[in-house]
Amino acid sequence: MALFKGSGVALITPFKDEESVDFETLGRLVDFHLEHKTDAIIVCGTTGEPSTMPDDEHLEVIRFVIDRVAGRKPVIAGVGSNHTKHAVYLSKKAQELGADGLLHVTPYYNKTTQKGLIEHFQRINEAVSIPIIVYNVPSRTGLNVLPETMKELAKLPNIKAIKEASGNITQVAEIAMLCPEIDIYSGNDDQIVPILSVGGIGVISVLANILPDETHDIVEYFLNGEIEKARQLQLKLLPIIKALFIEVNPIPVKEAMNMMGFNVGKPRLPLTTMTEKNREILKKALVDYGISVKE
Repeated sequence: MALFKGSGVALITPFKDEESVDFETLGRLVDFHLEHKTDAIIVCGTTGEPSTMPDDEHLEVIRFVIDRVAGRKPVIAGVGSNHTKHAVYLSKKAQELGADGLLHVTPYYNKTTQKGLIEHFQRINEAVSIPIIVYNVPSRTGLNVLPETMKELAKLPNIKAIKEASGNITQVAEIAMLCPEIDIYSGNDDQIVPILSVGGIGVISVLANILPDETHDIVEYFLNGEIEKARQLQLKLLPIIKALFIEVNPIPVKEAMNMMGFNVGKPRLPLTTMTEKNREILKKALVDYGISVKE
C-alpha cells in the first residue's frame, strides 16, 4: 500500500533565529495542513533546511510534527545523509519517534558510484522496518539514480517509492517500466502532470506550503480521470511555481509565506533573504494569482 497518494507538503521549518526553531509557528503550519487537503507531511526534507540543524534539533522537529499530527495524516521524516552510518542513526531515531516513512536523499558532495548507492540503501533498509522513499535530485547532489539502479533498490523490502526530481521524464518513464512495484512522486511542482502521466501517484511539493488545496487537486483530478482539469490547473499555477524557484529553495517559499502572514522567519545561513528585484517578481506572481499579500 502506498504511503500516500496526492500532495505531500515539503514542510518549511520556521526559525526564531540561527539557534532556535519557532515551534509555536511550526504547530500552526501543521494545523494549517491538517485543515486543508494536504495528504502527507514531509518534515525535514530539503525545504525544511535540516542541513543547518544539529541532530538533536533535527530529531526534535520530527518528534514535534509527529506528535502534532497524531496519526491524522502520514508523516515522512527526511533523514538523508552523505554518511551512511549517520543516515542509519537518523533513520532508527525517526522510526522510534513514530514516523510513518523516511525520505532519503542520495549521498551528496562526496557522492558515490551506483554500486555505492545500492550498498548505502542496503544498510538503511536493514536498519528499519518502515517504508523508505529514495529522493533523486541530481541538481543538488551531483548524483543521479539510474533506472537500472532503482530496479536493484526495488528488491529491498523497505524501499517503496522514489521522489523524482531529475527533471528527466524519459528517466521517470524508464523507472516506471522497470519498477512497477515502486510508487513514483514528482519532486518538481512544474512536472506533476507529466509524472502522473507515466505512472506517478503524487507529488512532494514546495508549492503546497502556500497552496495545499490546489496542489492536491491537480493529483486528484488526474487520478480521477479528469485529465484536462489537472492540466489546466498545472498550467495556471506555473507562474507561481516559477517564482517559487527564482532563487534557491526554500528562500522564495519562506518569503511568500511571510508575505501571506505566516511569519515563518528567515532561512538559516548560508541561505539569505531574497533580493528586492526577485521579491517583487514573487509578489507579483502571488497577487496575479489572487493571493492577498502584505506590503
